[in-house]
Amino acid sequence: MTNANRQITFAARPTTWVGEEHFALQTNTIPTPGNGEMLVRNLYMSVDPYMRGMMNTGPSYAAALEIGDVLSCRVVGQVVTSNNPDFVAGDFLFGMLRWEEYSIACGHEDLRKINPDLAPISWHLGVLGAPGLTAWVGMMELGQPKAGETVFVSAASGAVGQIAGQLARLHGARVVGSAGSDAKLAYVLDQCRYDAGFNYKSVSSFDAALAEHCPNGIDVYFDNVGGAMLDAVLLAANEFARLTECGMISQYNLDEPRGIHNLALFARKRLKMQGFIVRDHYHLLPQYLIDMAGWQKSGEVTYREDIAEGLEAAPSAFIRMLKGENFGKQVVQIATV
Repeated sequence: MTNANRQITFAARPTTWVGEEHFALQTNTIPTPGNGEMLVRNLYMSVDPYMRGMMNTGPSYAAALEIGDVLSCRVVGQVVTSNNPDFVAGDFLFGMLRWEEYSIACGHEDLRKINPDLAPISWHLGVLGAPGLTAWVGMMELGQPKAGETVFVSAASGAVGQIAGQLARLHGARVVGSAGSDAKLAYVLDQCRYDAGFNYKSVSSFDAALAEHCPNGIDVYFDNVGGAMLDAVLLAANEFARLTECGMISQYNLDEPRGIHNLALFARKRLKMQGFIVRDHYHLLPQYLIDMAGWQKSGEVTYREDIAEGLEAAPSAFIRMLKGENFGKQVVQIATV
């Protein structure tokens, strides 16, 4: 092991779209863990839409980045040396660490041990981690789909959307999704077994697409994109429909977010719209993991990753994800086991 620790830092604050110029690659020495700490070799890291909000100076549920900061993210890693009684060298773990090859952790970063024999370890950044739990909370706790209802999921092939739709299907709903390419749509229909869907980039209008694929209206909307799609869903929604606001990625890189024009329908249709943050629901993770492990084993739920190779690929992977160019959960492989 060399003594070099490569890191990605926040180099400049974007005002619209994020570019490579907003990141910098630097090299420091590998730190030495102190009392109660451990040195973790980072193997896989996650890039997620919420990180875009950390690059702004305005309000966000995650702390804003300062220029020169090493970016933070969810990481799967392996303990190299430990001065923490709860972890030993060789343990695999998951938690909030940083965009770097080696991190110091003290056990307060929501760290948990993971079993490398349960599933590919990178899955703990997706279907067995926060994105999967996000899908569960948004769909099952908030959306509460019932057998025979119509559920619509935007960004249906993404890290959260692919799981959310499958959960609704498992509970008897008719599931419709939108995706950004014909290949993504085919995955949603053939592998995730959605009942219907459309490529939002090629339809004549969102209103027409929803009318065609949701002829009986929409009872539950799992929203990952916001903007014009949300406006169209308000027109297609049935009375007493539930709208779960997971994310609005179409708005994150705009200098002026798009307004919603159909809000008057909330009163007329008695709609319910609720946003959420997954960290408020981490107490549900143990039961979720039990349920999801069973569905994975039985083949009821499928899952797809998009893996970029090398720490230096993290900025471009993040940018691709924001533009919807990834196919499945976007992760970066920093090192091999």
